[in-house]
Amino acid sequence: MTNTPRTPAHREDHPVNTQRVLSGRYELGELIGRGGMADVFRGVDTRLGRTVAVKLLRPDLARDPQFQARFKREAQAVAALNHPSIVAVFDTGDHAVPGDHDDSVRVPYIVMEFVSGKTIRDLIRAKDVSIDQAIDFTLGVLSALDYSHKAGIVHRDIKPANVMFCPDSNSVKVMDFGIARAMADSSATMTQTQAVVGTAQYLSPEQARGEAVDARSDLYSAGCLLYEMLTGRPPFIGESPVSVAYQHVREIPEPASSLNPEVSAALDSVLMKALQKNRADRFQDAAAFRRALRAARSGVSVAAPAPSEAPTDPTNAVPRHDPLAPTAAFSLTGAKFLDDVPTGRLRPAEEMPDDGHLQASDGTEPDGSELYGTGDTGSLPLLLPAERERTPLQKSRRRTWIATLVVLTLLVLAGGGLWLYNLMNQAPPQATKVLVPTVTSLTESEALQKLYNAGFKPQLKRLQHETIPKGTAIGTVPSSGSSVDANSDIILNISEGPSAVTIPTDLPGRTEAAARDLLHQKGLTGALTTKTSNSPTVPVGIVITTNPAPGQLVDVGDAVEIVVSTGKVAVPQLIGLPVTEAEAALTAQGLKINVTEVENSQVTPGKVTGQSDAADSLVEQGSTINVTVAKAPAPAPAPSPSPTPSPSKTGSKEDAVLNGLFP
Repeated sequence: MTNTPRTPAHREDHPVNTQRVLSGRYELGELIGRGGMADVFRGVDTRLGRTVAVKLLRPDLARDPQFQARFKREAQAVAALNHPSIVAVFDTGDHAVPGDHDDSVRVPYIVMEFVSGKTIRDLIRAKDVSIDQAIDFTLGVLSALDYSHKAGIVHRDIKPANVMFCPDSNSVKVMDFGIARAMADSSATMTQTQAVVGTAQYLSPEQARGEAVDARSDLYSAGCLLYEMLTGRPPFIGESPVSVAYQHVREIPEPASSLNPEVSAALDSVLMKALQKNRADRFQDAAAFRRALRAARSGVSVAAPAPSEAPTDPTNAVPRHDPLAPTAAFSLTGAKFLDDVPTGRLRPAEEMPDDGHLQASDGTEPDGSELYGTGDTGSLPLLLPAERERTPLQKSRRRTWIATLVVLTLLVLAGGGLWLYNLMNQAPPQATKVLVPTVTSLTESEALQKLYNAGFKPQLKRLQHETIPKGTAIGTVPSSGSSVDANSDIILNISEGPSAVTIPTDLPGRTEAAARDLLHQKGLTGALTTKTSNSPTVPVGIVITTNPAPGQLVDVGDAVEIVVSTGKVAVPQLIGLPVTEAEAALTAQGLKINVTEVENSQVTPGKVTGQSDAADSLVEQGSTINVTVAKAPAPAPAPSPSPTPSPSKTGSKEDAVLNGLFP
């Protein structure tokens, strides 16, 4: 997804109002990949509880029907395939996001199998691919292609970046069927802008020429993939995609063994077969390619093509010019090349007669018309027939033709000189003036299109702006309303957003993923870290607060810490507290109390003497804590009073005291 600020879309069927929950089911996490037309996020299927990868078309391309069709074609192509070496598609749909002028845009998405690993491109760059691994990886890719070709799907973009190695299963996964087509529709190789689809380093010759593709085109790209894994570089390298495509059509790659001495001659023969210019000379299906690759691992080479079928070496070929022959052109980024690759060879000198003349089968010498007749297949003779002696009449005609040619040449030169003189002395044409249109508040793509339509060449310049959202046009230099020459350069200023933003106050209560998304929408580019904290009220996984706190102003590059609830509560120290205070302490933490009274003569009645969970231990929110409270022991039963004897009149005073008669 882009970083263009936008307001939240409609509320999904989810406790949290967030754009990062698709169809009320797929919650998006961090960005794990970015392509030319889509972004890939790690997500969670909340219904099934599994991790998935969600491929989301970029909102700025969602209005283009061509990208919509290409994105949906990928989903349809892969959904029909079920193979362990092809990334599986689980679900598709579209998601409404707000567009410009308060209108919503339906952005399609594809829910795919989440694959953990590295792409072959990353392994090649790290020089972490051995020859045995390169063969194993290619066998896995060919297995996937064999299955997809039998299902009628041509991938058309096999390259290292579209193949992933999974260390856990020790297997490869083919992905990104974005430009795949059914074989019945494989003739549509060009886009509306006449650009060849695919990646230049791995294009088959027929793709580069704009011809129809079939399964053998994928096998050529697989050969390029194997070549790069073995040598660390593609078969052809050029300064531009046009030069690389030109080499695919006309050049022969260096043997892989010349770049990596560990590559065997058997592997060289497999690559030579896979990279043939004529698709009829390649492997005809993925199964044949796999068999040859397994045989090459055992040292068995692929049989070399017959001499009549051997590809022409471009350094030995002399192209034949035939003005009546149709030419095929291919287009790549606007450049055209004629498909005039010669298929014949020079006739060897030993096949010529000893006298240097061409002779027919009956020993007679053919005339000039027979040298390049209908039987000519592109071969050129090394020698021409000896010039016959000419008659005086022929010599006269020859002089006449030479004189006529000289006169015509002089006339052409004179006319050209006159035209050049007039051209250099005529007044330069007045340049057409055009008013610069107003582009303020338009999106970047809309502003660019408006300037292109007005006849300008816009040059982007990105600036910080405190009030204009990121990705929105600030204005132009020269400013709108100025009169400028048509087809001239003009600077288009695009806002990078404010230099400082306020942390949203509505972050608490959102999921972590939703909070991250909202912070990115506000233009924050600094690191976003996560810290967990206990809370008696905030559910697990929900944001409690941030650091700096919500509502504070921070620079766009500052780091922000997101505090997320663990869903647990720390039990307070209760022993020694009166039962009323213990109950209040538990209630403050959202916990409940269960009191059990136990007689205790050593502790003041009403005080807590024990608790079921130790102090500072973590329990789930709303848990019940059992506490023991002291109570006074029951009083001992009073002894039965014994009868008091009557005092004797004659008794002594000591007896009266003993009997309690005196105080």
